Amino acid sequence: MRILLDTHVFIWYITADPKLPASFLAAIQNPSNEVYLSVASVWEAIIKNQLGKLPLPAPPADYLPQQRLAHRIESLPIDEGAMPPLAGLPALHRDPFDRLIIAQAFQHGLTLATVDPLVTAYAVPILPTP
Repeated sequence: MRILLDTHVFIWYITADPKLPASFLAAIQNPSNEVYLSVASVWEAIIKNQLGKLPLPAPPADYLPQQRLAHRIESLPIDEGAMPPLAGLPALHRDPFDRLIIAQAFQHGLTLATVDPLVTAYAVPILPTP
């Protein structure tokens, strides 16, 4: 399976937060799965850290890529190929980072790991929780 982590799922994973569903943990750690983190998630986390909404143990521009690499999660760049699915999304969710992540999941045929009910309202494949 090819999995795209929503920002909160990545943060929960790297901080061993108990809010991370056990099924997500198992899927992320399964060596047969390809796991990705969008550059949009790093961008979102940096902004939230700067606004004081996301405390991190180190500067996010260094910490987040280091954690992604340490956990063998691939980076997913943003390119123009995400724009057609982004433009076609219904206005169910107003968060631009989540909308871009959803579009990238469509663009690359990825299953999205999220617990955000506004994201799960889209027709994108979602990693199930028990």
